[in-house]
Amino acid sequence: MSEVGCRLLMDPPREGAWNMALDEWLLVWAERTGQPVFRIYQWRPATLSLGYFQQWQDRRRHRASLDCPMVRRPSGGGAIVHDRELTYSLALPYSLLPQGGPSALYGLVHEALLEVFSLWGLAARLWQCSCPSTVPSSEEPFLCFQRRSRWDIVADGPDGREVKLVGSAQRRTRTALLQHGSILLGRSPAAPELPGVSELLGRPVQSEELWQPWLARLSEKLGWNWITDSFTAPELSEAEQLVRSKYGAESWTLRR
Repeated sequence: MSEVGCRLLMDPPREGAWNMALDEWLLVWAERTGQPVFRIYQWRPATLSLGYFQQWQDRRRHRASLDCPMVRRPSGGGAIVHDRELTYSLALPYSLLPQGGPSALYGLVHEALLEVFSLWGLAARLWQCSCPSTVPSSEEPFLCFQRRSRWDIVADGPDGREVKLVGSAQRRTRTALLQHGSILLGRSPAAPELPGVSELLGRPVQSEELWQPWLARLSEKLGWNWITDSFTAPELSEAEQLVRSKYGAESWTLRR
């Protein structure tokens, strides 16, 4: 079986509306081409992203992030403070999903991260409780990193309590899938209750220190070859239309 070439986009930090527009555009690109694409990026300024189904007024529940601009994701889950973290997005046609389907993709991507954490001496693990949640959605924590879902990466925090370090979500269309997720590198002033990898290791962790070994392990697990690329001007123009019509518009952000 020949190795699959995956387009790799190492994107500079962008504001929230652009980041979400580009993620949706990746899904469109995977549908058009039948090829996978992987994007690694960060956010500037620090931004609060709401899950697709969250009520925007609920952001008042989290006072520390009230000064952050807000955007709504195309995927579900809880709110995320994107500050001292690394975000990834992976779009691919269903024909390239690993055995086990969409759910298995969470495990594969996160297991590659666990191997990197293990090299650093960080004893993290997958949260794999299969019990359905009995907590009504209205009573779930506002922040994603205070919730738990199968395949989340968790570890014991500085005070011995379990903390979440990595969470991902998916959006699916008829022919392709987008999976994007957040890796908490360090504690943010806009989310001081959430320690990151840096706090657990007792030293600062930079994004380059993480993504380089992570990509190497992902390549092995997926059987893919990374093809480093950048967005073209026409591609950015298409994404800009999504910024104007959707992710940068109150009609989308305040829709719930």
